[in-house]
Amino acid sequence: MKLGIVGLPNVGKSTLFNAITKAGAEMANYPFCTIEPNVGIVPVPDERLDRLAEMYNPEKITPATVEFVDIAGLVRGASKGEGLGNKFLSHIREVDAIVHVVRCFEDSNIVHVDGSVSPSRDVETINLELIFADLEVLERRIDKAKKMLKGDRKYQAEVDLYERIKGSLESGIPARAMAFSEEEKHLVDQLFLLTSKPVLYAANISENDLHNDKNPYVEELRKIAEREGAEMMVICARLEEEIAQLDDAERRLFLEELGLKESGLDRLIRTSYSLLGLMSFLTAGPTEVRAWTIRKGTKAPQAAGKIHSDMERGFIRAEVVSYDDLVKCGSYAAARDHGLVRSEGKDYVMQEGDVVLFRFNV
Repeated sequence: MKLGIVGLPNVGKSTLFNAITKAGAEMANYPFCTIEPNVGIVPVPDERLDRLAEMYNPEKITPATVEFVDIAGLVRGASKGEGLGNKFLSHIREVDAIVHVVRCFEDSNIVHVDGSVSPSRDVETINLELIFADLEVLERRIDKAKKMLKGDRKYQAEVDLYERIKGSLESGIPARAMAFSEEEKHLVDQLFLLTSKPVLYAANISENDLHNDKNPYVEELRKIAEREGAEMMVICARLEEEIAQLDDAERRLFLEELGLKESGLDRLIRTSYSLLGLMSFLTAGPTEVRAWTIRKGTKAPQAAGKIHSDMERGFIRAEVVSYDDLVKCGSYAAARDHGLVRSEGKDYVMQEGDVVLFRFNV
């Protein structure tokens, strides 16, 4: 799953991306890699893995991961190919969700591209470029649907839907803020609109504002996120870059001194995971303790297929115990003795934190 980090120049986008990639590179246990300079794969923070590792003493620990892409090239006119516009649009099409970094701090040493700090204007600039790109797609689809309509009246609903989306986009409303029926949603998904991608707004503040609940720029951005039905979180990219360079013990001490329970980066990764509609199930044994990524609502056979296609093909049952019950009992055998290990069939919908042993036969 990919998340694209976007933002205007000098908002802290690259600083945040550097913090993300450094944090990943520092974790020697984890399979971190930089595919190319603008892509980083980072582990999803999960304390449950550490606890299970204490119980099973495995040869290795493998967390779930999220891929972040630093998307450059956004300037006014990107949708018309200005700057690195075409590259920007092709990169953003490939991601599953967008992390939009918005500047919410004043600093006379860092020039804002538009001369002053204004979250609403920054959000509008990026949204407009995505809207213009979507309008081009819609106009082509409307023309095609109208041609089909001449031969078959069933295309009328399609034309009406596309016209409605076009009207909203022309009013500056992104597709993700619109309501659709299940049938309409299926058609909208086939359009691959940029403005229908889920968005997480990252309000980038200065270190001085860490404990300031009354930052007017943050409040401005919060209202925008609420209006759009988007997620929003506050982060200090410069501080995160410093934290990412510390080892675990130093990091904990540093966060304690700041009165923080976890780094903004951990919150960002966790929130991004949730934004994509993802969850983890766990497997544990002497060879490996691992978190596996699946979409919420996935059934047991498909979850088994994440481990190996043979497991899905020959699925018999899933032996499931919740993480909390397993830790409380102290071992899988004790959990089974207490009747807490359940045998689930092919219709079982996986739950967050299920610790599973799949039985299969091929």
